[in-house]
Amino acid sequence: MTTMMPKVPAACLNNRRVMPMIGIGTLRAYGDDVKVALNTALECGYRHINTAFLYQNETVIGEVLKEWFTSGRLKREDVFITTKLPTIGNREKDMSRFLQKSQDMLGLAYVDLYLVHFPVGLIGKDDNDIMPKDEEGNVALDFETNLEGIWRGMEAQVDAGKAKSIGISNFNSMQIKRIIKVARNKPANQQVKHQAHHRQPDLQRVCKQHGIAVCAYGPIGAPYKKSGTKEFPHLLERPVVSQIAKAHGKTAAQVLLRHLIQHDVIVIPKSANVERIKQNFQVLDFAPNPEDMAKLDALNRGGAGRTFIFKDFFRGIEKHPEFPFNAPF
Repeated sequence: MTTMMPKVPAACLNNRRVMPMIGIGTLRAYGDDVKVALNTALECGYRHINTAFLYQNETVIGEVLKEWFTSGRLKREDVFITTKLPTIGNREKDMSRFLQKSQDMLGLAYVDLYLVHFPVGLIGKDDNDIMPKDEEGNVALDFETNLEGIWRGMEAQVDAGKAKSIGISNFNSMQIKRIIKVARNKPANQQVKHQAHHRQPDLQRVCKQHGIAVCAYGPIGAPYKKSGTKEFPHLLERPVVSQIAKAHGKTAAQVLLRHLIQHDVIVIPKSANVERIKQNFQVLDFAPNPEDMAKLDALNRGGAGRTFIFKDFFRGIEKHPEFPFNAPF
């Protein structure tokens, strides 16, 4: 007997392509962990995989995809694959080389979506120096980063057939407007930290104005440095989230994911836990009512709710003129 897969809603991108509203994230997923996670996800019905050159797991992801394609369980066109240009490749002349490296590791003739991972450029000693540092331990900044030039390089990848769609990640509203001003191909997607504590409605409004779909990484409030204190508990521990979850017979994580989907935000939760991967996909059979949505919206803490602080991981990165979080949104 054939098991029917749930039909996943999709966002219609501004180039008429579609992007599944639910995907699986793979940050900090390596080796057998990522193999188990991806196989579980694909068996559940996920058809959207998010990775990046920086994650250093594209080869393993490629191995899993090859197994599914060669066995006939999936065709290439059944799966939406997103990967990203690393900060050490944030130059027009380096674009094609880094995308080809990702394609080779993934075993793909094209990617569905290629993103500029972060607007700040770094200078690596070579293509494997993904976290270059200077003698003082600060990241090695490239002060000649040219976002408009980078975007020309991204458009060239579409022209070459290497990327079906292109987009951005972690850009602020002013940077988005600069790209729009010079673009032949508008960004199809903006991937950004987006969850109930840090919903960024102003940034989403700018994206919507330009037809840019928004995708949330860390959508259930990944517990990075600033969360988990008495003053700032994890989203999963918020009583209002638990109450809504109980009323719908769902988990807190499912409520938080559905909350964003209701706001037309694509979600890519990451988990290495088989049961959670399954649960994260089971969010299409319920919807928070307007009162629930208002309570969840009220959790937004603006900039204070940002839990992934890039300068905590990339020392000195905030000194770059393109560091995006020096702007209000």
